[in-house]
Amino acid sequence: MEGRLLQIFREASSSMKRWAMLENGDRVLVGLSGGKDSLALVEVLAERQKIWVPRIEVTACHVAVEGQGVMYESDEEYLRCFCEERGVRFIARRVTLEDDRKEGRSKCWLCSWSRRKELFRVAEEEGFGKLALGHHIDDIAETLLMNAIYTGRLESMPPVLKMDNFALTVIRPFCEIRESSLKELASERGYREQVRRCPFEDKSKRQRMKELVAELREMNPDVTESLFSGLYYKGNGQG
Repeated sequence: MEGRLLQIFREASSSMKRWAMLENGDRVLVGLSGGKDSLALVEVLAERQKIWVPRIEVTACHVAVEGQGVMYESDEEYLRCFCEERGVRFIARRVTLEDDRKEGRSKCWLCSWSRRKELFRVAEEEGFGKLALGHHIDDIAETLLMNAIYTGRLESMPPVLKMDNFALTVIRPFCEIRESSLKELASERGYREQVRRCPFEDKSKRQRMKELVAELREMNPDVTESLFSGLYYKGNGQG
């Protein structure tokens, strides 16, 4: 390991240790969308898999989505080779979006939840105790702002979340890493971009939150770190 990958590996390892994300014998399923964040997560956890304590086993799962006009397309063979070259088993699944039974929910929400639900199903079927997702600190800040503005809830995606209805814990090893670092890694490592992005990607509430975070960063360059700290360090004994 060298360059940006080594730096991100160290930062992610620090977060994984701080938040006690891994235990010896963990079987970890990585949600592999095909974007830069999930590709980076596969690389980092593939390297982590080589370390004996705690000993972990890593598998990646790509869930392709179609229907309701939200289909995006990734090169599945590229993803398979990417994983297998790094000693990570690859699973591919496909889901079709149905009509939403509730009004007012966006296609982006429906797509995201459908992919997540399929990951839960794979984890349950194959006995994975951990589901690793590639959300970074910008994602967490954007989700906090979106929840605060649209629902009045001061909450976001926690570094570690034990599911109530599944024998599964969601972990986010990149929770304290900026998206800009992952973009630099993608460029350095030559990650292949998705064949076709979601047509709603640039029209979503999340895209507006990205723009808002960029505006707030002009006032405070460390705004994402401040928001993260306010959520997860105060009074929880961390740090």
